[in-house]
Amino acid sequence: MDTGRPGGHRLTTNLRRGEGRTDAVTNVELFFDLVYVFAVTQLSHHLLSRPDVSGALQTLLLLIMVWLVWVYTTWVTNWLDPDRIPVRLMLVVLMLGSLVLSAGLPRAFGDRGLWIGGAYAFMQIGRSAFAVAALRDDPLQRNFERILAWCVISGALAVAGGLAHGAGRPILWACAVAVDLLGGLVGFYTPGLGRSTTADWKISVHHMSERCEAFVLIALGESIVLIGSTLGGLHHVPGVAVAAFAAAFAGVTGLWWVYFDRSADAAAEVVARSPDPGRLGRSAYHFVHPIMVAGIIVTAAADERVVADPSAPAGGATAWLVLGGTGLFLAGHAAFKATVWRRIPWLRLAAIAVLAALGALVSSVSALALGAAATAVVLLLVVSDRLPVHEARRPRAATPS
Repeated sequence: MDTGRPGGHRLTTNLRRGEGRTDAVTNVELFFDLVYVFAVTQLSHHLLSRPDVSGALQTLLLLIMVWLVWVYTTWVTNWLDPDRIPVRLMLVVLMLGSLVLSAGLPRAFGDRGLWIGGAYAFMQIGRSAFAVAALRDDPLQRNFERILAWCVISGALAVAGGLAHGAGRPILWACAVAVDLLGGLVGFYTPGLGRSTTADWKISVHHMSERCEAFVLIALGESIVLIGSTLGGLHHVPGVAVAAFAAAFAGVTGLWWVYFDRSADAAAEVVARSPDPGRLGRSAYHFVHPIMVAGIIVTAAADERVVADPSAPAGGATAWLVLGGTGLFLAGHAAFKATVWRRIPWLRLAAIAVLAALGALVSSVSALALGAAATAVVLLLVVSDRLPVHEARRPRAATPS
């Protein structure tokens, strides 16, 4: 431990980030993220193995659990210094828990429910308890005491879900994530401790922004790996498969461009200058970003199906994966822009409408044709963002259309 005041001998257990380092994303945080590459891959494969409504709902529930574990940790490292040994060790322990959770995802609704529920409870409760101890005599300590109380409830529900069978498991897990989501909305109100306000959360916006950008990159990177591994796994690679591979790669690149070209960095500036960065940051990053991540995961599953069999009819599961994944990402990005800039993102909504219209073609086109059409919509959106009429509406970087 570091000594407290100069010349004094009292040891401090407060592990807050030091002045001047609050925006730095550390190497150990990036190391921690590596586990979530595996988690996103597992979620894509889970959806591919169950490409129906039931499988989609299961994958969505598991994604929310994965996201909450990750984003709660991001909030903690927004204040605690990952270069301090106790915080670094906490992240390593959470990596192990995340690895166990990720390994259990394919059979989450089978014989490995307790892997999911137990790991979720361990990380949510353990991290919050650590933060309470690490923020000794700090104003934020009371906030994490409230969070700990809520995480004990959600953790108990997660474990109960892991022990349950049949319909009881998803119901209990849905209740667990509902507790963690509702807690943030009501300031983690706890009898005897009161509630937190967003003004209490003096967040480092650029740190939060970079961490969420990293998770989007993780999801996009997994898509790239899936496209490449699918093509590499084909025994015979006809020209139509090469075309599907190129269209899928262009689509992933387009999604990256839509998010990173301007809005990612510009949004951080807007949030940082807002009267209540904690409230706006919670909405833009905590609640909206997982919608985009979900879209990328669905798109990755679609790309694998299209590259594996590009000549197959674009019906059923392939159609909703191709159009739904791209549409979900664009809906998430539209919500992100609307949340930050308080303006209706008409171009995104128009692109979603075009994707919906393409649904009328699924009975008469191939998987490759539908995938290429969805990619074309994304690329047209990228180009339209750069048209002079939209450039003129951007007098400064913090106000993209």
